[in-house]
Amino acid sequence: MNKARGRGRPSGTTTTRADILAAARERFLADGYDSVTLRAVAREAGVDVALISYYFGSKKGLFGAAMALGANPAELLAHELAGPLNSLPERLVRTVLRAWDAPETGPSLRAFLEALVREPHVARGFAEMMEQEMLPSIAARLGGDADAVRRASLVTSQIGGLILTRYVLRVEPVASMSHQELARRMAPGLRAAIVVPARLPRRPA
Repeated sequence: MNKARGRGRPSGTTTTRADILAAARERFLADGYDSVTLRAVAREAGVDVALISYYFGSKKGLFGAAMALGANPAELLAHELAGPLNSLPERLVRTVLRAWDAPETGPSLRAFLEALVREPHVARGFAEMMEQEMLPSIAARLGGDADAVRRASLVTSQIGGLILTRYVLRVEPVASMSHQELARRMAPGLRAAIVVPARLPRRPA
């Protein structure tokens, strides 16, 4: 094990980042997202935990980097959640499509998706990351009411279905639809999941 390095920005040539990523990937694949802590990764990599925050910002950032994702789904989601709620459905679809279709980020995302399908331990880690990071973030943006997590899960299931249909199964015409058309056609379904359902009037006793 490497000797723990000091706090703050590393100086000179260093393998610190690579050491952290190797340790994190091993731990995430072995233990899943839920059980892994930044301190455990730092201990295994032989570094101070502050360096993980310096390089990756957070546990979800470390997960995305360790899985070699060109675009981190949790971070993309967080960026869009900061925008207006009324245009969130269209923006979510466009953001997902841009990331998956871009030559810089698409190949790593598709490779990761194939690993999700093939490897149960990878799927488990990603599912735990969604439950801990993505669903609570969406639910908080939707208002945090008792039904918000259910509505958030419907949002992610629709986005996940789009990814599976377009990039794994390659079902036409979804596989060749433009970003604009997909955003327009999927927005009503996503908006229905986002909006708080209207309460039905009580029937007289």
